[in-house]
Amino acid sequence: MIVGAGPAGLAGAAQLRRLGVSALVLERANQVGASWRSRYDRLRLNTCRWTSALPDSRYPRKAGLFPTRDDMVAYLERYAVSHELDICPGSRVEAIEREDGGWSVRTAAETYWASQVIVATGHQHTPQIPTWPGRDDYQGRLLHAADYRNADEFRGVDVLVVGPGCSGMEIAYDLARGGAGRVWISVRTRPNIMLRQSGGLPGDLPACASLRLPPRVADRMAGLVRRLTIGDLSRWGLTPPDEGIFSRHHREGKAPAIVDKEVIGAIRSGRLEIVRALQSLEPTGVLLADGSRVEPGAIIAATGYGSGLETVVGHLGVLDERGYPRVHGGAAAAPGLRFIGYRHRPGQIGEMGREAQRAANEIKRELDSATAGSTAAAS
Repeated sequence: MIVGAGPAGLAGAAQLRRLGVSALVLERANQVGASWRSRYDRLRLNTCRWTSALPDSRYPRKAGLFPTRDDMVAYLERYAVSHELDICPGSRVEAIEREDGGWSVRTAAETYWASQVIVATGHQHTPQIPTWPGRDDYQGRLLHAADYRNADEFRGVDVLVVGPGCSGMEIAYDLARGGAGRVWISVRTRPNIMLRQSGGLPGDLPACASLRLPPRVADRMAGLVRRLTIGDLSRWGLTPPDEGIFSRHHREGKAPAIVDKEVIGAIRSGRLEIVRALQSLEPTGVLLADGSRVEPGAIIAATGYGSGLETVVGHLGVLDERGYPRVHGGAAAAPGLRFIGYRHRPGQIGEMGREAQRAANEIKRELDSATAGSTAAAS
């Protein structure tokens, strides 16, 4: 049984099928890749198609070096069909319980039993907006980045984007080029920044290689690349953080803000204005951490996601204090229960495929061992 028909879940089902193990994929939405379908129009993968492919499946050349949102949706659709996966759409999993040496998986309509379960609902599952003081008093429009599509409805509107990560930077630039009024980016934690592509080379290729190095060594290399390709943005409010990209990644699992050169240019030109952290909301404005005030007509919170796993498996003792799996990546978090697709790293979709292979191989071994044990006991 697999929960989630995104890249990780589909890869898990395909790898199990390759090994001769049937798997039913339960998907809460009515189509595969639901979270990708709802992303903003301008979205492109931060990683190139070479590191973003699932096992036994390539992107078509027309997808370009960095596939778009629609490329990704089409890719997942083809993947499900070509691997003949058994998918049950419209099946939102409400709880997973230990039962009879296996697991019961309960949806609103039916309860399934399986000896092995893979949970692959994604690390960007549940949009989160902080409970800022005065949030209910704000009279402008407040939405999460997950609900942003394009700049059309924000033409002429001053917009504050909260969060300088990949989505926050991209959405802010999309607003600026799409006719919004003033566009501010509110920064609480100074981001590490890297270019999606530099000198014709996708940024994720050297980043993937650098993961094998000691973090301090990789940080020095990344710092040099930043100085050469991005330069010093301190005068525009983006002083590099003290902690490097790879040290932060190893400590927190946090990814850098991956952007195009055009975004950096918009910051330098003042089209995107960097401001301090949002402190509180007022009916017609926002108070910032340095005491200054801005008056946006809309606020877009690029403030991250939760796993959404607490209600499903929170009672099993397999989640950490942030609500993410303590053990993931293919190894069993509990006997017969695995989580894949929760690792933040360069080339993440490709890594999901490798996690799926590891999980499938382990499941196959366990099933074969159980069968051999039953046969021996019967004889």
